[in-house]
Amino acid sequence: MSSGRRPPRARGGPGTERGSGTVLATAAVGVVLVLAVAALHLLSAVLAAHRARSAADLAALAGAQVAYAEGRPSQACLVAGGIAERNSARVVDCEVAAVGEVAVRVAAAVSLPLPGLARTATARARAGPAP
Repeated sequence: MSSGRRPPRARGGPGTERGSGTVLATAAVGVVLVLAVAALHLLSAVLAAHRARSAADLAALAGAQVAYAEGRPSQACLVAGGIAERNSARVVDCEVAAVGEVAVRVAAAVSLPLPGLARTATARARAGPAP
């Protein structure tokens, strides 16, 4: 007659690796999550760089328009700063040459910066009359 107990399994048999698939799946999900977070940080930096370049171009063009075409060089950097702010950036440096040429350097914040890396993207642009 049977006593209702199962016989003990031999060590190293097919039943000893139960649950190992769960561990591997959890590790794979973890790796995918780490890669996704890294990709988001990278894309955030790329977006900030594009935003800075666009803001610099537009700010320089607006400043040159005011300095050269409208004849108000003293207002060029003020206008450039306003255009940069409307494009989610800020003017870091602005120079107006005597011929109506405007050179700007702008900075745009990186929305998801990685610790220890730059929190802003910068760009330069220059605009003015044709030589």
